[in-house]
Amino acid sequence: MLAITRAVPDAFADALAAVPPDPPIDVARARVQHAAYQAALGALGLEVVTVPADPACPDCCFVEDTAVVAGGVALITRPGAPSRQAEGAAVAAVLAARMEVVTMTAPATLDGGDCLRLGRTLYVGRSARTSAAGVARAAEVFGPRGLDVVAVDLPPDVLHLKCVCARLADDRVLVVRGALPAGVFGAAAVVWVPPEEAYAANVVAVDDRAIVAAGFPRTHDALAGAGFTVHPVATTEFRKADGSLTCLSILIPG
Repeated sequence: MLAITRAVPDAFADALAAVPPDPPIDVARARVQHAAYQAALGALGLEVVTVPADPACPDCCFVEDTAVVAGGVALITRPGAPSRQAEGAAVAAVLAARMEVVTMTAPATLDGGDCLRLGRTLYVGRSARTSAAGVARAAEVFGPRGLDVVAVDLPPDVLHLKCVCARLADDRVLVVRGALPAGVFGAAAVVWVPPEEAYAANVVAVDDRAIVAAGFPRTHDALAGAGFTVHPVATTEFRKADGSLTCLSILIPG
């Protein structure tokens, strides 16, 4: 399996945030945390490819939002924040060397952080960043490739679908208790995250190992109890920019 990541730019201190961070983002510390994240991906057995940072794109290290990969094709998205819509070109160039690449055009918007795949179903959050037209474009691309695309309406205080859930396996998902309607993921088994540790619901899981934000003991215990070996990684600087673990990579099956 391959993980596409993108370097942290000098401008990361100016990344988007719902609330201006206090203290501000420490770019040097963010780079240390990013390196630890990449090392954790490697420890999970992934080959890590890093796209250079774009100094004109403060949020570009959150590479997940720029593409959705499934069914042997990469959909290059059109992020919902206008300041992020230039991020996709460099990622598209890297993906085009490995698979078919298709695009999304205005007015549709979609952030990769709103997309969660379980088996043959791709769940897409309708959010402030992902529009109904974006969901429709995902269905147009992935439906013919054998995936069911299911829209999930998100509460206004949830930035992305994967802020409150994460794939653990094709038939298992991590979810913040009370954050989504019961049964939204069908028959998938659920590992619950307590609401007070909601940030930790965003994990990167491969087989029986999971990269988890450091400092959330109840979530770590829940994952360990579900049979996962937990790899904690500090994410303090990315959290200041409303980012977390899956935001920092695009996973491509081997």
